[in-house]
Amino acid sequence: MRVRNVTVSFLAAATILMAETAQERLKEASVVFTEIMGTPEMGIPEELLGKANCIVIIPGMKSGAIGVGGKYGRGYAMCRNKSGAGWGAPAAMRVEGGSFGLQIGGQSTDVVMLVMNDRGMEHLLKSKFTLGGDASVAAGPVGREATAKTDATMGAEILSWSRARGIFAGISLQGATLRNDDEGNHEVYGKDVNSKEILTSDMAPPPEAQPLITALNRYSKVEGRDSADRAKQDK
Repeated sequence: MRVRNVTVSFLAAATILMAETAQERLKEASVVFTEIMGTPEMGIPEELLGKANCIVIIPGMKSGAIGVGGKYGRGYAMCRNKSGAGWGAPAAMRVEGGSFGLQIGGQSTDVVMLVMNDRGMEHLLKSKFTLGGDASVAAGPVGREATAKTDATMGAEILSWSRARGIFAGISLQGATLRNDDEGNHEVYGKDVNSKEILTSDMAPPPEAQPLITALNRYSKVEGRDSADRAKQDK
């Protein structure tokens, strides 16, 4: 009976996630990223964002269904344009998996991942891969002063962060699976298209993605300029 109740709880939470539209999740991803980067002292270092090949944003990821340690959520991946300047169209992604353990609740957590090199991007372009198994993942550093010279960032293919109850910190998503969300892609683009096609082509992004693209371009550090410089310029 207990196992049955656990299964029902997990599936019910997954159903709630599926109730959102893909367009709503895309808007939420933009809000999550903008809020996180709005406080440079507690956000993702712009130096790392400037060096990243791709970014994955999962707004409202769930972790810890009743009696089960699990992770599941839906969001988007975006990679740099082929020219290296600016960011391309979003590809819908799912995060699933975890391990059994004593966890109660179902806390919602915003998750951001940076894909830091070509090896990490190769994994992202697959239909699915396991974090910490197929691709190395490490908790990312936080704040303006953190740099890419930390041990965590030297060799990791993917860096990850989470925000829960207003607290933003680096986390490790060991054992979670990242996979294409074909249903989400169809909902956004109105046709069958997989994440690899989206992330490696010059496909036009949907209008709902423009705020996120603008924010990514804004906060991807350009040499000699940072958020403080941009704030002065915006006045």
